[in-house]
Amino acid sequence: MAEVAEAGFDTFLETEQGFEAYTEEKKADARQLELIKEKYQHVQPLIFFEDKIHKQNWNEEWEKNVDPVIVEDECLIRAEFHKIEKKYPYEIIITPKMSFGTGHHQTTYLMVKNQLKIDHHNRQVMDVGCGTAILSVMASKRGARKIESFDIDEWSIENGRENAEINRCNNITIRKGTILSFSWLEKFDIILANINKNVLLEEMEIYSKNLVTGGLLLLSGFYKQDQQDLVVEGERHGLAKQSQDERDSWASLILKKTA
Repeated sequence: MAEVAEAGFDTFLETEQGFEAYTEEKKADARQLELIKEKYQHVQPLIFFEDKIHKQNWNEEWEKNVDPVIVEDECLIRAEFHKIEKKYPYEIIITPKMSFGTGHHQTTYLMVKNQLKIDHHNRQVMDVGCGTAILSVMASKRGARKIESFDIDEWSIENGRENAEINRCNNITIRKGTILSFSWLEKFDIILANINKNVLLEEMEIYSKNLVTGGLLLLSGFYKQDQQDLVVEGERHGLAKQSQDERDSWASLILKKTA
């Protein structure tokens, strides 16, 4: 997975047969993929399949298979059609469409778990690559004053706004673009970034510049073996590791701006 990620793929799904990797067609490095195939051709059985997927609304299929997610027995993440008897301190309703972030993936789970650990009250929060806006909604429910969210995908913008409305979070602003598309008058107390290793490394300096001293950067979207690279890059920009966590082969970090 780590090597395929270096070939431009940024979303992964583990299956009983192996794993699926997804990216936009233009981002895939065909030559690097061929080198990976050649490198592991001696491993038997090993089969690669490639296919193109057209955009569509996945709700119908998703609703047939999805179960609610409970994070640390404190936060329930569910669809509107789920009927839940037990009450939890936090409840988030998410309908994903084509966007990433339902709580089922280990990285989303880790991010929400880390959000439960830190104080959001009256804080200003940035959600980088917000997807379904699940982390923005969680920040709002945890007492954040204002959440600035953005994503490069039009589906995510539409979906994120719907999820913010469903959860009655009126302090979330969601716009289309990358972190370089915007400028803010105020720095942020908390930045949430659940993306992938390469993007996190590239944008670490920007995260640091947009954090107040003492602000927290919550990261996930990478594997256990990638943690040290991110810690080192964070240290280069005045971000010190506060904690780390792992779930299956995935990892998360909380970094604090020290200067």
